[in-house]
Amino acid sequence: MATPSTVNGGVSFWYSAIGLPAARPALDGSVEVDVAVVGGGYTGLWTAYYLKQAEPSLRVAVLEQRFCGYGASGRNGGWLYNGFAGRSVFAKRYGKARAIAMQQAMNDAVDEVLHVCTAEDIDADQVKGGVLEVARTPAQVERLDAFVAGEHAYGEKDVQRLTAAETAERIGVDGALGGSWTPHGARIQPAKLVRGLAEAAERLGVKIYEQTTVTEIHPAQGAAPARAVTTHGTVSAKFVLRCTEGFTANLQGEKRSWLPMNSSMIVTAPLPDSFWDAVGWDGRETLGDFAHAYMYAQRTADNRIALGGRGVPYRFGSRTDNDGSTQAKTIAQLTDILTAFFPAAQGVAIEQAWSGVLGVPRDWCSTVAADPATGLGWAGGYVGSGVTTTNLAARTLRDLVLGEHTELTALPWVGHKVRKWEPEPFRWIGVHGMYAAYHFADSQERGGRAHTSPVARVADVISGRH
Repeated sequence: MATPSTVNGGVSFWYSAIGLPAARPALDGSVEVDVAVVGGGYTGLWTAYYLKQAEPSLRVAVLEQRFCGYGASGRNGGWLYNGFAGRSVFAKRYGKARAIAMQQAMNDAVDEVLHVCTAEDIDADQVKGGVLEVARTPAQVERLDAFVAGEHAYGEKDVQRLTAAETAERIGVDGALGGSWTPHGARIQPAKLVRGLAEAAERLGVKIYEQTTVTEIHPAQGAAPARAVTTHGTVSAKFVLRCTEGFTANLQGEKRSWLPMNSSMIVTAPLPDSFWDAVGWDGRETLGDFAHAYMYAQRTADNRIALGGRGVPYRFGSRTDNDGSTQAKTIAQLTDILTAFFPAAQGVAIEQAWSGVLGVPRDWCSTVAADPATGLGWAGGYVGSGVTTTNLAARTLRDLVLGEHTELTALPWVGHKVRKWEPEPFRWIGVHGMYAAYHFADSQERGGRAHTSPVARVADVISGRH
């Protein structure tokens, strides 16, 4: 349980475990490069890494306002898995075959990240134990069955429908009525991955400027190249790539492009062997559920449970947090989920809580693009599924910047356009209303409702999630 000794914020437990990095030097005056990458999270670092790997002569600079991994890349739940935002929308708009191709690319991306970790000697506590998602109410079982059928319809035959007993053999979640499991997932320690990736990019010759805030991005005009205007000078480049995810709203003209949705996490003290003997979790699967306001969790390398959920989903005016502090009621909500899933964790100390922001487009579809005419490109809108998606996005950006036509550049998210979010206060009212509806629907279903609440279905339609 949370106590006065519970650390609230501090960026994340992942950084508390390894120590905050010493900041790299800031940009010192205006420079010209071939590719300027705005944002030192997974998307930006993967993009810089793959560009320099493909074309060692390219001058590639990463511009980061704090330090690499300060945002969601260093705060997430450590789910390296094959889910991505927008599959059903892509299928409807661009055809099911292209959506299936995207799904296969995501499956492959899980293994690509693990391959690079091996090749670059990155120890991120990675274990490929797959993804287990559990249903704990009859209505969740209904959604579980629909999910498994849907996955099989997209060619995901590796997804297994588990009985209650089979689910318990993997992880002893209290009250689990069934579950699904896919091998396309791994547990990671997010901060270790981002640290190792930054170092790998630097070894290839990528210049990383931290403590450098980009305030504006301008397209190429005539003979003038694209530009990223920073607090320490202007970076001119053939391509300026926006890889800012939940912090995109801080850039001039981008306030309504992607909504910065908040997600929060807690982590327990290390749990004793007796707990793990009863619960299992020997495969180190990442763990989720089929609630509307869903949770996500992992068993850490040092035998803690790190568990997250939405909490307070959005701050008025697309404001972002300061160093990851979260609300006391969110810590209490997440602790309640922890003990509902694992009653034996009752009374266990919550050592740290934190939050981060993820980017949400209006249609909940992630996108990637690069326009040679303007010199502008971007990737993001991962809606919380970015650990793997960033890798696929980066390899796609690489091909687009280099002007290559590949299987990746033919995927349906390339160049996908979406309208902006509504202005305030409608944005705040809409998001908070949506999550109030989801929490209400979950409460109804826990109370015995056998089928998915119509309140949640209405919220899905209004939000644009389906």
